[in-house]
Amino acid sequence: MPIQYNYILQGLIYNSVRNDIANFLHKEGFRNKNRIFKMFTYSRLMGDYTIDQRNKSIIFEGDISIIVSSPYVEFYNSLISGLLLKDSIELGKTKLRVIQTTIEKEIVECNEICIQTLSPIVVYSTVSKMDGKKYTCYFQPGEPYFNTLIESNLKNKYEAFYEKPAPEGKVTIKALNQPKLSIVKYKRIIIKGYSGEYILTGPKSLLQMALDSGLGSKNSQGFGCIQIKKESG
Repeated sequence: MPIQYNYILQGLIYNSVRNDIANFLHKEGFRNKNRIFKMFTYSRLMGDYTIDQRNKSIIFEGDISIIVSSPYVEFYNSLISGLLLKDSIELGKTKLRVIQTTIEKEIVECNEICIQTLSPIVVYSTVSKMDGKKYTCYFQPGEPYFNTLIESNLKNKYEAFYEKPAPEGKVTIKALNQPKLSIVKYKRIIIKGYSGEYILTGPKSLLQMALDSGLGSKNSQGFGCIQIKKESG
């Protein structure tokens, strides 16, 4: 597969759910004022691989897996059915067979969780320059705007999906190690995100939204997929 494969995974997901769900998410989504959310995210592909720098490709060997997360029940039920009903699926030019699907639900039980990223977290703002042109400013963990935009994004998602005001309370995120910068090309767009382990605090329902729909922006393009960090040993 090409090294930059996010759009291939996104295409697989949209092609595996019912047409009405795919059309709703692609054309409408869940709205809160002028913001639109697709309400799903997914991890990087997981499995043994090597990188062919010369041909700019990634070569997987053996089984591979992917985690797709969403609070939208109709979406993930349709995704599972769609995948299991197919004799094979295509990722790029490679045909694969689905051998197993599993539904797991991580429940947030307190106001602080330790998380690890399964795909980079993207936080950005679009800024207008003096000449009127716009450019994208990406923020990194530790910068004030990173935390502020994480919080506002979660509250907007909550209000868009549940159609009621988000719970009161501040959301904070703190890196536990040095975040790793990932520069990903999605079609013709360069996107910057950060992977690592973090402490996430805030109202439980907003932390649950982060686990279910993704943390930060561009979730449906394959960013911000997280899970509660498993205890070692």
